[in-house]
Amino acid sequence: MSNKKCNHSWLQRHCSDTYVKRAQKEGFRARSAYKLLEIQEKTRLIHPGMRIIELGAAPGSWSQLISRLLKSNGKLYTIDSLPMQPIASVFFMQGDFTQESTRHALKAEINAPVDLVLSDIAPNLSGIAAVDQPRTLHLAELALEFSKEMLKSNGHFLIKIFQGSGSDLYIKQVRQLFKQINIYKPTASRAQSSEVYLLAQNYLK
Repeated sequence: MSNKKCNHSWLQRHCSDTYVKRAQKEGFRARSAYKLLEIQEKTRLIHPGMRIIELGAAPGSWSQLISRLLKSNGKLYTIDSLPMQPIASVFFMQGDFTQESTRHALKAEINAPVDLVLSDIAPNLSGIAAVDQPRTLHLAELALEFSKEMLKSNGHFLIKIFQGSGSDLYIKQVRQLFKQINIYKPTASRAQSSEVYLLAQNYLK
């Protein structure tokens, strides 16, 4: 199938997607907001008064939802290598969180441990599992190391991972650092995707 036909097929599925339509109606920048919303409804993870860091925030749908849940009581710090349109009361830094200089600048801005680190990051995917899975796991490992630097004792960590080679070992690593681990597959995640969300609660700092 040609790239043109593939793109047309993807566009048709995207435009007819229930969550895409809902996001447009409810003012979210992307359908991914409903993945976090479903996890929130099950766990009540986010509440007013929290200090939160979001990795890979652009285009900002999670940031929009988190800002609503904080109700102007708390602080959300976001970071992405891509630009993001401003969101009221949300701090945004454009940069690569894997770079020491970026982490240093973010730490200086926050100046205290946080309650929650979230990551919905995924690398540009090639469609070749043997290439994509190691890259996604590497990013997940870096996000975990970042959370260890930034979380306060009993803080929480929510990250998107892809099930496959190495994912069980990664989950085992996270389990050693937190009191409680749960895995969620939101209904907004596409059925054919291997993505799941790992929620690690109560950091053993």
